Amino acid sequence: MTDQRIILVTGASKGIGRAAALELAKAGNHIIATARSEKALVSLDDEIRNATGQSATLIPLDLRDTAAIDRLANALLERFGRLDGLMGNAGVLGTLGPLENISPASFTEALETNFTANWRLIRAVHPLLRMSEAGRALFVTSGVVPRPRAFWGIYAATKAALETMIACYADEIEKTPIRVNLFDPGAVRTEMRFKAMPGEDQLTLPTPAEVAATLPPYFSPEFTQHGLRFVFTKRLTA
Repeated sequence: MTDQRIILVTGASKGIGRAAALELAKAGNHIIATARSEKALVSLDDEIRNATGQSATLIPLDLRDTAAIDRLANALLERFGRLDGLMGNAGVLGTLGPLENISPASFTEALETNFTANWRLIRAVHPLLRMSEAGRALFVTSGVVPRPRAFWGIYAATKAALETMIACYADEIEKTPIRVNLFDPGAVRTEMRFKAMPGEDQLTLPTPAEVAATLPPYFSPEFTQHGLRFVFTKRLTA
């Protein structure tokens, strides 16, 4: 068992997840990095080693494999005996377009990745967060939830479902040491954003590294705000 705080980051192979894993490692945490691409995770580990002299724990994982999430939790219990932080970052854009044109496969992928997987994670790792003296969880949401718009129906709906679920979870665990919040990064210079808005000038957007620089405080034992929806700026705002 390590004296470092143990933080699980999903979707850690690219974008905000990758930048968050690196930034949290720099802040002295041990990172459990999950993503579908083993190659990208190995590259992340190299970057963490170069920056901190420490390695991460890499777990190639498709979050739609619900049984694998349970196996992950069991492995973390056996190796670390607790989990100090969870960053539910993994998500897919799915298909943007009129609702009547969305394929069932695209709908299912978005629902399973953006919503169901986060429920399975909570179900699996909540006992581990309770074993921490100061468990912290942060789930990435989207600005499309408070501002619904045409052609974003499936993505917006899955993120709205996530927000409602996390609000309920926060209420359920209010009297525990666990603190859970939502994080809206806004428009960020990521592959997902470019896919959604290909005509946008990406250079006008903040980088994943800029967003990630604000994240370590959310996972600190000293951070006790709970059940809130934070929006990215250069500082923490609710």
